[in-house]
Amino acid sequence: MRDFITYEWFTVFTILGLVMVTAAKYVNSLRFSDFIYVVGNSKYLKIYAKDQKFIDGFDGLLFINLVLSLSIFLHFAYSTFIDPLNFELVPFLKLLFAVSTIILIKTLLERLIGSLFDIDSLIDDYLFQKTTFKNYSGLIFLIANLFLLYTDKYLEIIIIASICIVFLINFIGFLTSFKNHQKSINPNFFYFLLYLCALEIGPYILLYKAIRGYNA
Repeated sequence: MRDFITYEWFTVFTILGLVMVTAAKYVNSLRFSDFIYVVGNSKYLKIYAKDQKFIDGFDGLLFINLVLSLSIFLHFAYSTFIDPLNFELVPFLKLLFAVSTIILIKTLLERLIGSLFDIDSLIDDYLFQKTTFKNYSGLIFLIANLFLLYTDKYLEIIIIASICIVFLINFIGFLTSFKNHQKSINPNFFYFLLYLCALEIGPYILLYKAIRGYNA
């Protein structure tokens, strides 16, 4: 799994992820400092949710890192727990495309639902919180990939620990969103459950199918 070509390309993509994170810090160092402490501290969400844009350069740079780092992590997780595979550039680029497309389409659908039901401000705040915690997860995947790339030991432990940390981070984000919008959710709890099934669980099923088809 760790021949020269694999090492070379994964190193390139990992460095590109690091460049994106560094660029985000350069674009807005104060915001990046607040972003680093977003888990357990709602300061970032309260300050920057008000200034959110449909296309945000800061979030865009972190999103690129998320797609790159998550795709590399998925490769290692699949190869470690399901089926060992060699790296091939074209299938990996397809995986990159699938990951980014699923995330973007999911976000656009959520914005469309917000417009249809005239709850744009509610959806915008909710999406900002989700995007923030997803981008934060991208940092965890980036760090995990550095260990996965440069060590042959404890791969299973690194992958499982990373998944648990990312799950915890996003669960905290979900609880934060639920708490902030509980008054709006309680009267429409049934629709909220439908939303979870359609737009929170469904995309991950599609992502799983994309991973299953990876390198096929």
